[in-house]
Amino acid sequence: MRIVVLVSGTGSNLQALIDAVESGDLAGVEIAAVGADREGTYGIERSEEAGLETFVVNFNSFPTRDEWDAALTAKVASYSPDVVVSSGFMRIVSPDFIERFKGKYLNTHPALLPAFPGAHGVRDALAYGVKVTGCTVHWADAGVDTGPIIAQEAVVIADGEDEESLHERIKVVERRLLIDVLRRIAVGQVPAPVA
Repeated sequence: MRIVVLVSGTGSNLQALIDAVESGDLAGVEIAAVGADREGTYGIERSEEAGLETFVVNFNSFPTRDEWDAALTAKVASYSPDVVVSSGFMRIVSPDFIERFKGKYLNTHPALLPAFPGAHGVRDALAYGVKVTGCTVHWADAGVDTGPIIAQEAVVIADGEDEESLHERIKVVERRLLIDVLRRIAVGQVPAPVA
């Protein structure tokens, strides 16, 4: 199963995927390429160090969002991925991108969706005062953190915990969950979402 991983930052989930592929924990999964939406991400650096093919479709190099999105769609499609993994990719893609990779675009989110969607799921959960949050792996659709949920796992919030420490604990669970979901997709245990 060929995957393309999209990152915007440090790529900690990506590193877990690289390690799982190299160790055989994700047997049958090949990381075809890793792409970013801006120059200078540690996620791209990690990928290059691992000998993976990388690309950058820099959001700021295009006059319009539509032109950037079209370039990203074409670049990702050039690798013929079976699954596209949004791994800390902080750009909302267009309905055209979603349609092109329908049933193939996987997203992780640091909350138990549908609760606390958007860019600040951890902060929002803390502000709301919930005692349990977690992470979700789901098929992305044209909405913001909507789309069919594949797997979730809860994380109990410790008394007095801050956003940074909670997010780090969620990431540990998120990495394990993402690897498990990709393993299950690779062997046909996770169906593509119903249109």
